[in-house]
Amino acid sequence: EPIRVLVTGAAGQIAYSLLYSIAKGDVFGKEQPLILMLLDITPMMTVLEGVVMELQDCALPLLREVIPTDKEEVAFKDLDIAILVGSMPRREGMERKDLLKANVKIFKSQGAALDKYAKKTVKVVVVGNPANTNCLIASKSAPSIPKENFSCLTRLDHNRAKSQIALKLGVTANDVKNVIIWGNHSSTQYPDANHAKVNLKGKEVGVYEAIKDDSWLKGDFIQTVQQRGAAVIKARKLSSAMSAAKAICDHVRDIWFGTPAGEFVSMGVISDGNSYGVPEDLLYSFPVVIKDKTWKFVEGLPINDFSREKMDLTAKELTEEKETAVEFLSSA
Repeated sequence: EPIRVLVTGAAGQIAYSLLYSIAKGDVFGKEQPLILMLLDITPMMTVLEGVVMELQDCALPLLREVIPTDKEEVAFKDLDIAILVGSMPRREGMERKDLLKANVKIFKSQGAALDKYAKKTVKVVVVGNPANTNCLIASKSAPSIPKENFSCLTRLDHNRAKSQIALKLGVTANDVKNVIIWGNHSSTQYPDANHAKVNLKGKEVGVYEAIKDDSWLKGDFIQTVQQRGAAVIKARKLSSAMSAAKAICDHVRDIWFGTPAGEFVSMGVISDGNSYGVPEDLLYSFPVVIKDKTWKFVEGLPINDFSREKMDLTAKELTEEKETAVEFLSSA
């Protein structure tokens, strides 16, 4: 049976890098046929037609159907998975508050559409920024779908952290595992290497032990990962699209097939029931393991004072964002 996969913001540049990977089987496997639902706003429909033509011209065996639309009732019908990439981008001189207000409207509407039209088992991944709070709003607007089915993308930050450590040690990113991104997908996020391991000449070593440079791990490493998105925009004059698309593929594939034994990944998920002192009812990035399409917190990791402070700081930002968003939600 083909699965129904929705990508929103489908005429945008992240989607342009993402759709080919999904359609050729990188995410759901080489045996799984797909129906791709592509949603965008009405003025983008001509561009979207071009994307559809290109997908057809790729002549991909798994792709059964591509349905472009600007209507939520079409896009969200019977979905197995929804990848919500589209959001209102931050324009020059725009306050974060204005950005939140515009996005609350979008994600309230899409949450309601999920609630009304999608399968109750649908997995929802929010990419559009501010991703954590947008995801929380979508979840609150879809009360009949379990909160655990909603996650937001911090895998790009996770991949950035892995790759910075790999570059520092002269190994491949695959040799590094169990970095953690705590908190918000913003510049307050906390990239944590305390529990990370690296494979050096066939031996697994703690990253702190391998790098032997605590001031780098507590300083430049954290700042580089926190500011990486801005650095890409400064250099490219466009935001990260290729790396964001790759991270979405990683995130969704792990939801679908589970995480490798002995490894955990970072995902923004509902904070309810966590053991790390993060307030309830936030969409916060944690280390998780996934099995049978269900994630669980990685429990029992010791948290030092340095980490505690950073984790609390990003929780505070998320709490403030949530309060602002919920205000807008009641008036939206």
